[in-house]
Amino acid sequence: MSIRRPSLDRLHKLASVNHFSIGSEEEGSYTALFDHILEQYDALEASPASQSVPPTRDPGHRPAPHENFCNSFVRKLSIRGASEGPLHGKRIGIKDNISIAGVPMTCGSDVVEFTPQQDATVVSRLLSAGAEIVAVVNMDNLAFSGAGDTSAYGPTRNPHDRTRLAGGSSGGSAAALLSGEVDITIGGDQAGSIRIPASWCGVVGLKPTYGLVPYTGILGYDLTFDHTGPMARTAREVAETLAAIAGKDPLDPRQREVTVVDYVGALDRKNLSGIKIGILREGFGTAGSEPDVDATVLGAAKALETLGATIIELSYPGHAEAGPIVWGVFAEGVTATFQGNGHGHHWDGAYNPELSQAFGTGMQERGDRMPLQAKFNLMLGTYLREDYQGRFYAKAQNMRATLRAGYDTLLEQVDILLMPTTPMIAHVYNPDQSPAELVLAGWNMVANTAPFNMTGHPALSVPCGTSGGLPVGMMLVGRKFEDDKLLAVADVFERASA
Repeated sequence: MSIRRPSLDRLHKLASVNHFSIGSEEEGSYTALFDHILEQYDALEASPASQSVPPTRDPGHRPAPHENFCNSFVRKLSIRGASEGPLHGKRIGIKDNISIAGVPMTCGSDVVEFTPQQDATVVSRLLSAGAEIVAVVNMDNLAFSGAGDTSAYGPTRNPHDRTRLAGGSSGGSAAALLSGEVDITIGGDQAGSIRIPASWCGVVGLKPTYGLVPYTGILGYDLTFDHTGPMARTAREVAETLAAIAGKDPLDPRQREVTVVDYVGALDRKNLSGIKIGILREGFGTAGSEPDVDATVLGAAKALETLGATIIELSYPGHAEAGPIVWGVFAEGVTATFQGNGHGHHWDGAYNPELSQAFGTGMQERGDRMPLQAKFNLMLGTYLREDYQGRFYAKAQNMRATLRAGYDTLLEQVDILLMPTTPMIAHVYNPDQSPAELVLAGWNMVANTAPFNMTGHPALSVPCGTSGGLPVGMMLVGRKFEDDKLLAVADVFERASA
């Protein structure tokens, strides 16, 4: 198939987009150059895009409302893994932005229409460990909200109170764990999207150390803060899953040196003797915080002390001042990825040409169907890039090192930092919000979660009590690649609280 050659009108538009013009006397030269160079693209187009043959799989079905617990499922299916392995017998739910070969992936939207030909690395590792993939789970539309109410499939309801939301963007990953149909789920986290719904639904959710779990085959936001990780009802199941999916993947450019340890072997401590935990002062009393949530988390800290941990209070003003860094990186970074057809450029790793085409075509043909949060972010990112030439993104990226160093200094004094995962319990579902209210309500719970996407520290949300009958999450943050220590503390706390 021959690549279309641009018309003269298109040539002038291409020049204009790049801030120059071409004269009529130059049109012939540019036409000839395009014709000559695009012969190379004719050859590229003729070569196979993928060398692998996708497995033949039943893609499953969209469940009827009566069989869709809290609207947490996008699709139910059955893909069995190896006949034996550490996860044999475990039923897995996969977030709707993670590639499962032969199964449609929509990212919670009606913009993306794509059926992958290859499994994401985490999917292939789960299947190799003996797990069975039983569901694709719901998520916020293109992952742009932390509330759980923007999916094209409808809001994910909170299992503890159906008038409230599960949180997002991995809301289905959290709610499905309480359905009785799923044992473990995989979520994604760019600003708190594993930990927020874990907190609101009362499950365990781990944002691993940046790069510990490969992101290959997952639609992302920005290579520098994409995270994926496990969610389950217990710390042990999270540890077992992490053991199966962590480790080096040469196809993932996010990874540098990756340190994998024995996550399951770190469990079953008798107590927390020798563990130092720092209560981060700036993690409490944040904007929109509910006093009972703060009090519940402080009560859990007291319980950890009773279990043998040393508890001290620490302060880092930079935590409360991380918002400009988060936004500085997020808006332009995500915009560049979306305008780069879901991939972006300039990295060495596994690209997916079919996904790139499906994503780009969806944006061009159905962009009006994007959620308001996505539209605003793309407008903001474009405005900052074009009017301020990307300097805010560059400045914020450089400031991440200072933010990271501040937490590292605290973690020289203690093993773990402690704070509420979210400042409030689950939001009430309100379909009558104004557009601006909807957008802001989807981002008003990330004050404690988003900074650690910028720094890459592992962060674990653990259920620690209730407020008004709804779950409260305690977030534990550790040194890079000491995810095992977070899971060990959570395991001791769980067993003592049972």
